[in-house]
Amino acid sequence: MSKASGWAGSHELHVVYCTARIKGQNSSSPRDQDTYLRALTTHRAVDVIEFGTYVERVARSPLATPDRRGRPVLTKAAWPLMVKDSTDADVPGATFIASVSRREEKGSDVNVATHLLADVLRSTVEAAVVVSNDSDLKKPIELARRFVPVGLVNPTRGILAGALRDPQRRGTGGHWWYQLTESDFRDAQMPATVGRLVCPNEW
Repeated sequence: MSKASGWAGSHELHVVYCTARIKGQNSSSPRDQDTYLRALTTHRAVDVIEFGTYVERVARSPLATPDRRGRPVLTKAAWPLMVKDSTDADVPGATFIASVSRREEKGSDVNVATHLLADVLRSTVEAAVVVSNDSDLKKPIELARRFVPVGLVNPTRGILAGALRDPQRRGTGGHWWYQLTESDFRDAQMPATVGRLVCPNEW
């Protein structure tokens, strides 16, 4: 961490992992996640696992495709896929409505913000590292930067969310940003077996 951050001599005080229990009847994901979470605890890779909730629902949305910048472009009825009205006449330019299964992890961003601000405002840490690219964390990270240096690790392949960018000298200064690479993930894997647990392959 000190190599990426410039925080020479720094060490981890404690690690909080915020997640939610996966639900799904036709998937091995819940079982794999349970094995992984138990392995994290057994391996002492984290100090606290904070759970949000996992919500499954059916949503209706207009059918769309992404443009070159990833923004949605609504799909309109056009030949060879047309829409007809009650008189059997074509309705060019009609919008398709799709019913889809949507799965969302709720509460994890709030849990991250709560632990971050609690540690910072109680002065139990001299610096903090947040592993996320969730723009909803803009305000708590902005507040934390007033009191301690904050490192921000982007675990996604996308660019750092603009809402999370902030001058390195804001507040206390010493803030930094880093994007995880595939080799970072591979180098940080737990052993294939932890105690009696066989860890699921994360990569």
